Amino acid sequence: ADVAYLRSVLPATTEDAFFDYLATLDTSEVTVSAMPEGSVVFPRVPFLQVKGPLLVVQLLETTLLCLVSYASLVATNAARFRLLAGPDMKLMEIGLRRAQGPDGALSASKYSYIGGFDFTSNILAGKLYGIPVRGTIAHSFIMSFTSLEEVEPRVSLSPLAGGEPVDLPALAELWLGRVCELLQTPTEKAKRGELAAFVSYAITFPKDFQGLLDTYCVRRSGLPNFCAVALALHDLGYQAIGVRLDSGDLAQQSKEIRQVLRACGARFQVPWFETIPIAVSNDISEQSLEEFSREGSEINVIGVGTNLVTCPLQPSLGCVYKLVEVNGTPCLKLTEDEEKTTIPGTKTIYRLYDADGHPFMDLMAMEEEPSPNVGQELVVHVLGQLGEAIKVLPTSVEPLHRTHFRDGQVCEPLPSLLEVRNHAQMSLSQLHPSHRQLHEPQPYPVAVTERLHHLFTKLQEATQ
Repeated sequence: ADVAYLRSVLPATTEDAFFDYLATLDTSEVTVSAMPEGSVVFPRVPFLQVKGPLLVVQLLETTLLCLVSYASLVATNAARFRLLAGPDMKLMEIGLRRAQGPDGALSASKYSYIGGFDFTSNILAGKLYGIPVRGTIAHSFIMSFTSLEEVEPRVSLSPLAGGEPVDLPALAELWLGRVCELLQTPTEKAKRGELAAFVSYAITFPKDFQGLLDTYCVRRSGLPNFCAVALALHDLGYQAIGVRLDSGDLAQQSKEIRQVLRACGARFQVPWFETIPIAVSNDISEQSLEEFSREGSEINVIGVGTNLVTCPLQPSLGCVYKLVEVNGTPCLKLTEDEEKTTIPGTKTIYRLYDADGHPFMDLMAMEEEPSPNVGQELVVHVLGQLGEAIKVLPTSVEPLHRTHFRDGQVCEPLPSLLEVRNHAQMSLSQLHPSHRQLHEPQPYPVAVTERLHHLFTKLQEATQ
């Protein structure tokens, strides 16, 4: 069917032999080597190398770029959020409704997890990839209730330890009066429809009860109603797992909510109440995380959607796929834009480390060159820097490329998603803080060996 379609769109003068050839195409002569998935990659460094018949590897270009570009972009974007949030903050990907279609949404869930997010709200991603799933109730669910009379059944929840079912709505309303007295807020300001929604949710998920506080007024309604239901559940042996805010000054509100939770915990002798996790959402961006850090907050979980999956700071990643050698002869794409000039020849890539275990340079060498040795002084040329060669002395040397596909077969076991995620976090943690910082980072040098530099210069002169 594919060949028939190509016949219909290619010129009528196309030879039949060409279509016969297309019908025989496979990747049995293709070799793919690459950095392990989840590795930190720097500009100009080839992270994927494809060898094989020219036509076949040219046909692979668009597919390979499609597969790696958005994946790398989202993982990088997620890693930036993780670096800003710090290691203790829980991050939840909630971008399904904002992503560029279902394929983009699924990819975003997968690769944000690699980049350092802890959870996703995308249940399909949880099913397919084993990513932990989390979510909260919706504003529309809360708004669909108007009174406690709508809660069914009334005698609705048994204690965790067993026993007769309890009228949870009545118990929650009793607690609401005590909470409002503590907070010095009128009980009539607490929306009974919101209380009914919380009670209904608690009946269904007594071990996973959480509240969305800002459907109406956080201070006068959402927070008292949540505390009332959570305390009623506590009477039955259950423990609420969190609250969420979705509007307003999130940092300031989190501090006010924590004060109320601590006050309730102290007054009603419920110690765990003080540590109930506070989650926030609402168009969270990198700037939001910087503001939380600067202002201080009591936030424990951050849900990021639009600004994670759509990558507004960089909507696309400039991955390129360039020919560097044909039939053993190195070739060069020369352009006035130095960054778009290719480095010729089949190359081996090394990462050089200093005595503290931080990578300080990536080095490209010709494939036939001997591997650099630890403690061996190397003469290198840093890309983008004019002047003479420099000498470096690595404490350790890591070859970056591994062969993953040969003779039409995957030749190395592929890691699990969790292993890729762990490798990504390890790769980031190894970077020196000056390279890892998001604002004005120190440029990370990428260099070529003396021999590769000589070839590069020779081909440049011959092409000009």
